[in-house]
Amino acid sequence: MSYCDFVKQLSMATDDPNKAYHDYAYGFPIENDDELFERLVLEINQAGLSWTLILKKQQAFREAYAQFDIAKVAKFTDHDIERLLNDKGIIRNRLKVNAAIYNANRILEIQAEYGSFKAWLDYHHPLSLKEWVKVFKQHFKFVGGEIVNEFLMSTSYLPGAHDENCPCYKNVISANPHWLREL
Repeated sequence: MSYCDFVKQLSMATDDPNKAYHDYAYGFPIENDDELFERLVLEINQAGLSWTLILKKQQAFREAYAQFDIAKVAKFTDHDIERLLNDKGIIRNRLKVNAAIYNANRILEIQAEYGSFKAWLDYHHPLSLKEWVKVFKQHFKFVGGEIVNEFLMSTSYLPGAHDENCPCYKNVISANPHWLREL
């Protein structure tokens, strides 16, 4: 079952966060580096868990990770790591916490060289998933094929976020003119 099919089965009155995420976030471009970083951290934290759980914890993640301010997360200390590992509102996995801090530092380096994380992504676009995974593994931690695929699909760098018969498909396409050249 596709994500679109899953969401179609949800009641219009649902409090399931997947509905809003699917309709207004998934596959749409993100311009802001902190928001791109947030999506990357959330995708990393989803590994081995359900996306619904991550969406339900999204606000707690924002609070725990300084609203995903890349510069602030990059400066997290051992005290911050312990704070995060004791925060019941988020995923308490040392590898994922350390990856978020490491990746924030890498994004700062990317920003210094390219002007922004988004500009770096745009510079590499378009690549195949295999090529994207190689680039991500050269720069970041805790980024396997599925994490990279979902991050890129969810932020419009790879097509496939929505089925062609999904009402959101046309909205995503119109928000992503570069997709038309790739399809």
